[in-house]
Amino acid sequence: MTDLRNHPLAAPTDLLARALMAFIFIMAGFHKIGGFAGTQGWMESMGVPGVLLYPVVVLELFGGIAILIGYQTRLIAFLLAGFCVLSALIFHNDLANDFNAFAKNLAMAGGFLLLTLNGPGKLSLDAKLAK
Repeated sequence: MTDLRNHPLAAPTDLLARALMAFIFIMAGFHKIGGFAGTQGWMESMGVPGVLLYPVVVLELFGGIAILIGYQTRLIAFLLAGFCVLSALIFHNDLANDFNAFAKNLAMAGGFLLLTLNGPGKLSLDAKLAK
């Protein structure tokens, strides 16, 4: 099997993958800020304390930005993987009506676990700071 880590497209592909994964969390964080009370009420209706929305917004917004720029990537990716699994199990567990959201959350968790294992690649703040 060929190792593609040194392929000329490896670094930009890593960056693109991080950007695509980060996009949904950055947007969700901003959306939750704009609709804070509504999101808090929805969380509480699902049995989750509304006060947890504060760390959720921080994780989604700043975690998404950290993934995008490749800062503390392994740690943030691990935290986002756990968040995705918990979110799937708590908020998207009605598989008859919400299977796609459940499956997407699990797929994102898998991607974040790969990022945890493989790191952010060469075009990242982590790589820059390691030099």
